[in-house]
Amino acid sequence: MGLSSLTVSNNRKHIVVVFISLVFILKIALISCANQESQIYTVHLGKRQHDDPKLVTDSHHDILGSLLGSKEASRESMIYSYRHGFSGFSAKLTSSQARELSENPHVVHVTRSKNMKLTTTRVSDYLGLTSTAPTGLVHDTDMGSDAIIGIVDSGIWPGSKSFNDNGLGPIPARWKGQCVSGEGFNASMCNRKLIGATYYAKGLARKYKGAFNAAEKDEAMSPLDKVGHGTHCASTAAGSFVPNANFLGLGQGTARGSAPRARVAAYKVCWNNEECFTPDILKAMDHAMRDGVDVLSLSLGSEIPLDFEVDRSDFAIAAFHAVMKGITVVCAGGNDGPETQTISNVAPWIITVAATTMDREFFTPITLGNNVTVLGQEGLYIGEEVGFTDLIYFDDLTKADFEAGKAKGKILFTFLTDRSTDQIAEFAKSKGVVGIIIATKPIDLIEPGTAGIASARVDYEIGMDILLYLQTTKFPKAKISPTKTFVGRPSATKVARFSSRGPNSISPAILKPDIAAPGVGILAAVPTGVGYEFMSGTSMATPVVTGIVALLKQKRPDWSPAAIRSALVTTAFQTDPSGEPIAAEGSPRKIADPFDYGGGLVNPGKVADPGLVYDMGHDEYVHYLCSAGYEDISISKLLGKVYTCPSPTPSMLDVNLPSITIPYLSQEITITRTVTNVGPVGSVYKAVIEPPLGINLQVSPKTLEFGPNTKKITFTVKVSTTHRVNTDYHFGSLTWTDNGAHNVRIPLSVRTRVLNFKI
Repeated sequence: MGLSSLTVSNNRKHIVVVFISLVFILKIALISCANQESQIYTVHLGKRQHDDPKLVTDSHHDILGSLLGSKEASRESMIYSYRHGFSGFSAKLTSSQARELSENPHVVHVTRSKNMKLTTTRVSDYLGLTSTAPTGLVHDTDMGSDAIIGIVDSGIWPGSKSFNDNGLGPIPARWKGQCVSGEGFNASMCNRKLIGATYYAKGLARKYKGAFNAAEKDEAMSPLDKVGHGTHCASTAAGSFVPNANFLGLGQGTARGSAPRARVAAYKVCWNNEECFTPDILKAMDHAMRDGVDVLSLSLGSEIPLDFEVDRSDFAIAAFHAVMKGITVVCAGGNDGPETQTISNVAPWIITVAATTMDREFFTPITLGNNVTVLGQEGLYIGEEVGFTDLIYFDDLTKADFEAGKAKGKILFTFLTDRSTDQIAEFAKSKGVVGIIIATKPIDLIEPGTAGIASARVDYEIGMDILLYLQTTKFPKAKISPTKTFVGRPSATKVARFSSRGPNSISPAILKPDIAAPGVGILAAVPTGVGYEFMSGTSMATPVVTGIVALLKQKRPDWSPAAIRSALVTTAFQTDPSGEPIAAEGSPRKIADPFDYGGGLVNPGKVADPGLVYDMGHDEYVHYLCSAGYEDISISKLLGKVYTCPSPTPSMLDVNLPSITIPYLSQEITITRTVTNVGPVGSVYKAVIEPPLGINLQVSPKTLEFGPNTKKITFTVKVSTTHRVNTDYHFGSLTWTDNGAHNVRIPLSVRTRVLNFKI
């Protein structure tokens, strides 16, 4: 009997082994089939080899046709030909075809299509962008009337008052773009404000195998914005003056963008469900370079792990070519904070933006039965006051209590750790609750409740005060009043909790983010009946900076994108306009450092006159690419000419950024920077050093004298550590000052590594 049992057991083992083997073989077969299924790939060819766009496209068909066997097959496969700002194409290929194409000597690299994420009445006043001042950046540029801003996003709502063209002159003659008609959008809706509107959906269509149903997705196959994100960003950057803008009575004031008279060109690449495909984004950027935009704004980003700038990142390569044409590219840093190393869009030729709060907050008064009033934050309640009624605690009730109606007509209080605020509010409403107070962790978002009952959010500290009142009062009561707007003190600026943080995970020696701007509770135009809504995110901070860049580009047309970035960084605030230090929300809250906000909070009042700039151009960017370890052949294809990196490889620490970031300091090193005088001839600057803790700094020379024949001066910084153990980053600054007229400050971030974890 024992033998029989053993035999059966062994037979079962054989059966199991055979079954597992069959499953494994089937899995391999399925993977093989999946790998051979056609997908969208982008083929990068670097700099254009022809000035004629038609010849560029013909060369693309030559390359693809040789792979697929005919020009006809190439035309069927190709989705986009990128032929204006750079050379490349997107096509539907199998993985084996993509691999074969990547071996073509003309190809820089081949990448599979990715889906990128979509990452006011007070902002301009808060930052000092005052239209009525007799001097300043807004006044000196006629509010940006000659600047053209390209918004690559979810489209545009042309009927918004923020895009009226009252008082605007003719469209700048250099503009080569167009407005394209489509579902719900007629090209005639464009005007002297909204001068361009196009849409790109071939990548989207291929993703859905041609079955994308716009109506089912509440979308329109046109430049029309059905999401609201693109309209909000465009009006934040360049919205016209709109008096009495508000969201249901909150935040009332005159809405306007950073550059109220700048022209807007909308490039729709994002669709409902935050679907933004890289082939469409690249084609939009390619067209924008052709059309004549001055600045590109992309409130889009990806998640960790990030793509390498040359070997994998479609986005960064297109941005590189734009910058080489003098077009500044401004991008959102992402909404994955407050964790470290989450910052995205980290290429050194991109201006990467973090988000802060400002001096406007929205409080929902909660009055307890003892006449103590506490203020709910972040949630918005727009409705009638709920007068004093019984206050009950969620955890004191059972399911049977709720079913028996014991919560009906009362205000419910609860702590929330892992449930959705909207879900708990909907549940409360379904049980007849007339109001809900939720104690939860701060999230730095300004958004209305969706349950249709009175609601307020408080942090855990205030929540404990309410709980104490509940547990020590025999008949606790409360009332909830509608949300009110508070402007000015005591509200202080802080880096938003959600704003992604450095250090840069690809190249830690390149400081990211570069700059911060308000991105919490931004009131701007949307395609809804109310006309204006609050949104929060680095997506909202990005167009604030974009508009300032557009003004600066008009004021200083000869400045490169790097000079503009330098001016933003070196003139930024480290304190808010009221003089208080800028904090960074997180766990715990702390004073903000360069990994939170780069150089600091953008300061448009100083940015046009920084005194000195840390400029960069072709050679400096190539220096970076070599120091990052990219192969000569990849760099050569990107540049469109043969290039060999010098030997020894240059140090990334010497890339001429308006910052110094040293991730691995073990022994004394010398770092080089070059500054260009953009101020008065004859200026003399002296170095002022605030060294990071335990770090020795020696600057040479200590004085910079810019005579009539001296435009640029190179200086060195010797850096050594007194630490005898591995440390985290410590922060400081180096400022060049000409007796206070200009204070050209760059942030310093240094980490000691006695034992380096990178071998």
